[in-house]
Amino acid sequence: MERQARGGGPVAIGAFSAKTVEDRADDVTEQVPAPQLRRRLGRADLRAVPEARRALRELLGQWTRPDRSDLPDIAELLTSELVTNAIVHTDHDAVLTATVGPRGLRVEVRDFVARRPRLRRPVADDGTNGRGLFLVQSLADAWGVRAHGVGKAVWFELEAGAA
Repeated sequence: MERQARGGGPVAIGAFSAKTVEDRADDVTEQVPAPQLRRRLGRADLRAVPEARRALRELLGQWTRPDRSDLPDIAELLTSELVTNAIVHTDHDAVLTATVGPRGLRVEVRDFVARRPRLRRPVADDGTNGRGLFLVQSLADAWGVRAHGVGKAVWFELEAGAA
């Protein structure tokens, strides 16, 4: 389920970002297909995590700004978190989609389990568990969870122009 953002576009309910996600479909200028990565992630296949990072690195190529050379590293980290969550917390396959456009990068991991992920504050005594979505919230320019027919999609965006 989505709700309307300022400016009339949809924003996913459950987005934990200070920025809204506006509908960008009204840009009717000449549209060039955006570079895209699409991968099926096998159920419980943890090899998919480094494979997803490698494929994303190839997709991003030289995507960066001189003052934000950390963008590809952040994108890899956040993608790893979403892929790991889908593999560890569901008992189904998932689909990774990453798209690079003039406004930035959007990464989405769709799975086939309707249960929404929980954002937890990390606890020092909790080892390394429970930090994935906290990292996504902290580092992404926007993120959220969108329900779809069977399951959900967890997504994040990194804007090329964000400071």
